[in-house]
Amino acid sequence: DLTITRLKCSRVICLFVSLYYLKESRGSRRWLIFLEGGWYCFNKENCDSRYETMRRLMSSSKWTQTKTGTGILSPLPEENPHWWNANMVFIPYCSSDVWSGATAKTEQSGYAFMGSLIIQEVVKDLLNKGLDNAKVLLLAGSSAGGTGVLLNVDRVAELLEGLGYTGIHVRGLSDSGWFLDNKQYHCTDCVDAVSCAPTETIKRGIKYWGGVVPERCRQTHEGEEWNCFFGYRVFPSIKSPVFVVQWLFDEAQLTVDNIQLTGQPVQEGQWRYIQNLGIELRNTLKDVPAMFAPACLSHEVITRNYWIDVQVKGTSLPRALHCWDRSLHDNRNNKAPPKGCPVHLIDSCPWPHCNPTCPTIRDQFTGQEMNVIQFLMHMGFDVQKMAQQQGMDPSKLLGMLSSGS
Repeated sequence: DLTITRLKCSRVICLFVSLYYLKESRGSRRWLIFLEGGWYCFNKENCDSRYETMRRLMSSSKWTQTKTGTGILSPLPEENPHWWNANMVFIPYCSSDVWSGATAKTEQSGYAFMGSLIIQEVVKDLLNKGLDNAKVLLLAGSSAGGTGVLLNVDRVAELLEGLGYTGIHVRGLSDSGWFLDNKQYHCTDCVDAVSCAPTETIKRGIKYWGGVVPERCRQTHEGEEWNCFFGYRVFPSIKSPVFVVQWLFDEAQLTVDNIQLTGQPVQEGQWRYIQNLGIELRNTLKDVPAMFAPACLSHEVITRNYWIDVQVKGTSLPRALHCWDRSLHDNRNNKAPPKGCPVHLIDSCPWPHCNPTCPTIRDQFTGQEMNVIQFLMHMGFDVQKMAQQQGMDPSKLLGMLSSGS
């Protein structure tokens, strides 16, 4: 279990005081700091409502004393084959600012937005707990935490370098934080982060939070710094190595795009929109050297128990991360990259859940599990009928779809 640790620095607050969870592994010189996700708020009314209904994401006052690590935070080798023995740090998300804020509480907002400062202060606090002797620091995060990695990984590297810890290799692992600033399927009133177009919420939020973005990205998009919250725009400016994990049909992206996957079967226009989303994501990811992008409808993966089961082209995510680790080590030592150890993995099949290793699908309305045939039928794709027309078994047709045929 990860045990909660209280920061000594009183100026690092969410609404009360910031805490983090720590599991030490004294024989290891590898550290993993995980940033939790959970959407955000972007004005006082929106934040007031969030505080009333989701207080855990606005304050540390109700957090438990311990937390069980899962997925990449698990201490079990069978669940976490490459990182199980690392020093694990979990920083809960209580700043509601996509880990970008650097603003104390004001009368106008009524809230402190200090996501970026919290990361900085946790890193400095950990130096007294063994981080000063680290070889590798992996800054990881999911959803808003995944975007937070893209915004902060270079700042963490610069912080440690400025303090004289030049031997610590800082890297990033961004899970489900590669959002697109695309046009919604249909526009709605901008009430909260879920109903609002991503560009509009970030434009409002960055002013409200006093958001900090990477300096090189800020210079590229001066006056329109909101661009730096979108992965494909900020990534070219990041100097630290970053591994990107992104579902090609991300549920959170579809939610903000106003694609509803509950109730009635998906309409033809929605189906085309969903397929185009996969195409757009592939296009923005094609130049990312290290990435894992399955054609699944889901959101977040690296802290899920099933993260070891999902594969792209026969390679699991833990294996891909291990290959990435080796490639970075070999590059520093002028060695050739290992053969048969891929780090750029993206599905080519065009449908949501055309990858047979995708996680179990649940109907968002009923909570019931669906098999792939039921899911595709729900999406408006009649597998049984098409298989009958082709004179083949439905399972054979599914196999062809899964292979991209």
